[in-house]
Amino acid sequence: PSTEPSPPPSDAPAKAPPAAGAKAPPAGIQSVVNQIPLLTINAGPRDAEWENRMREELVALIEYQRINRANDNDWFELEPNEQYTSWTGKCWYYERMQRYEFDLAFDITAAYPGSSIEIRLPELDGKTAKMYRGGKICLTDHFHPLWRRNVPKFGIAHALALGLGPWLAAEIPHLIRNGVVRPKE
Repeated sequence: PSTEPSPPPSDAPAKAPPAAGAKAPPAGIQSVVNQIPLLTINAGPRDAEWENRMREELVALIEYQRINRANDNDWFELEPNEQYTSWTGKCWYYERMQRYEFDLAFDITAAYPGSSIEIRLPELDGKTAKMYRGGKICLTDHFHPLWRRNVPKFGIAHALALGLGPWLAAEIPHLIRNGVVRPKE
């Protein structure tokens, strides 16, 4: 008998492959990302398959939220517009038992999923060098190359797990120490 593991059943969610040449995410993040279903439909908002792509996106987001809640790591909420092209919500970060909450928004452009979403935290606009005008978080050096290698497999849930989550973990403690952000009352 073969010692190779058998492939998952066809109805099992696909797992994210390691990105060639990229620095691996920390083990905790990688463990979660490996549980987020990969997407298969390569369609943007103007394509006939957009509705099916959004079904896949929602399944992945729901699974990511389930994983987060099971690990007591609930840190964002999102709501789309009717066309699923504009998303708004909140994200939060805890430090020293205090909650720091931020508005979260992004739009899905016609180039999606060929180009990743640009996540905005508008109230942090101009408060850190790791941000572009309009409150767009800087993901160009680390996340965008990973996204490009994983089109169409990555979606919104992957952008949050590998983009926004690590960005918050790196930037918010610095902003707290410098008195730039205050905890939610």
